[in-house]
Amino acid sequence: MSIIIHEVASKKDLKKFIWFGIDLYKNCEFAATPLLMDDLLNLSKGKNPALDFCETAYFLAYNGNKIVGRIAAIINPVANETWNEKYARFGWIDFIDDLEVSKALFDAAIAWSKAKGMTAIHGPLGFTDFDHEGTLIEGYDKMGTLATIYNYPYYPKHIEHYGFVKDVDYKEYLITVPEVFPEKYFRIADIVKQKYNLTSKRFKTRKEVVDNYAIKIFDLLNLCYQDLYGFTKLNEKQISFYIKLYFSFFRLDTVSIVVDKKNNVVALGIAMPSFTKALQKAKGRIFPFGWYYMLSALNKNDVVDLYLMAVHPDYQNKGVNSVMFADIMPASAKNGYKFAESNPELETNTKMSSQWGSFEYVNHKKRRVYLKQI
Repeated sequence: MSIIIHEVASKKDLKKFIWFGIDLYKNCEFAATPLLMDDLLNLSKGKNPALDFCETAYFLAYNGNKIVGRIAAIINPVANETWNEKYARFGWIDFIDDLEVSKALFDAAIAWSKAKGMTAIHGPLGFTDFDHEGTLIEGYDKMGTLATIYNYPYYPKHIEHYGFVKDVDYKEYLITVPEVFPEKYFRIADIVKQKYNLTSKRFKTRKEVVDNYAIKIFDLLNLCYQDLYGFTKLNEKQISFYIKLYFSFFRLDTVSIVVDKKNNVVALGIAMPSFTKALQKAKGRIFPFGWYYMLSALNKNDVVDLYLMAVHPDYQNKGVNSVMFADIMPASAKNGYKFAESNPELETNTKMSSQWGSFEYVNHKKRRVYLKQI
């Protein structure tokens, strides 16, 4: 096979780049197929504010006229300054099961990164922690989620064959939603709220959440996530971008925002019904029927995805997470959700993983970020 690498140089090329990732998984029963419009927004300069400071190059691998792979090479100078590194990132990587293809893709990404003065490359990662990250290494027979990468089992073999090694691993948990939330948890939640003068907010509209708490939510996330692997503080433009992107389609009854007496957000939990099956039906397009599938998923589902959870450092290990669970879990059971899917959690983040001990749960997926010195 003779593989030719082309760098994406136009919007037409970018659409080809995105569609390859969609088409490669169109018949996969486990992948959450992304929407073309979402990836176009995320990968386009002038639309995603992360690209105001990140350097990028997107590469397509061709065998003749056929696309057989893709990769994005990224340099995030804010991350490099934060972590005192000269690292490039690779992301949006997909390829057929051919070592020549994956090698050509990595060769291109590394050559570009070395020319920019980088000393190592790691991934899969995106521009920020809100992008997909980590190659799936366990749980190939489990449903993917909107917020995570699903990849075929041959991916880690190719990545390791090229010389990448483990940098960090993430775990994902499937939690059984109790049909009846134990009364003792409500009592604990009430005691915690009284002891620390906390209030669990209730909302009638999404606009109420956005107008009063969206900025405070991201301020808390910037604080709580600052020590997590690869994290970079979001600036105002990025926060505004994510508010518009994510705060338009969640259900109000699966959102928990806990505030102190000064109305500062000290804890939050944001969950949404799983969109995996809806995305599979949409096949990358929001029109003509994709919007209907997504809307239906909000109202009829048996899985809820736990997107964001955070507790202010001053309130950690004080039972504040019980307040969030007392909000989210009963509402989840009422809505017919049988399972809750966690977002990826660093294997070293025992504070996060320990909170599932009160529920029936299983660690059903694992993913890895790889590193290679260049």
